[in-house]
Amino acid sequence: MPRSATTSLKLDTETKERVQRLASSRRRTAHWIMREAVEQYVEREEKREQLRQDALAAWNHYQTTGLHVTAAEADAWLAKLEAGKRAAPPKCHD
Repeated sequence: MPRSATTSLKLDTETKERVQRLASSRRRTAHWIMREAVEQYVEREEKREQLRQDALAAWNHYQTTGLHVTAAEADAWLAKLEAGKRAAPPKCHD
């Protein structure tokens, strides 16, 4: 089981009351609701940051090599996949 660390969190009165109402309706503790919210936020933002890093790496690769596929090539490939067909991704070119 992962180790836990205690953290304090200051919420305005309205937000605290909203959390407490939600916790009550879900038959959970306010602590559980807040912990779940933080975990989901961190997971979402980590994925968003990874997407940003991947996009920057792809842009830098393009800037260096000039290799790319056109939007039409990508759309045609995605249409095949969407139709349930197996299709290799288009080849990159200058």
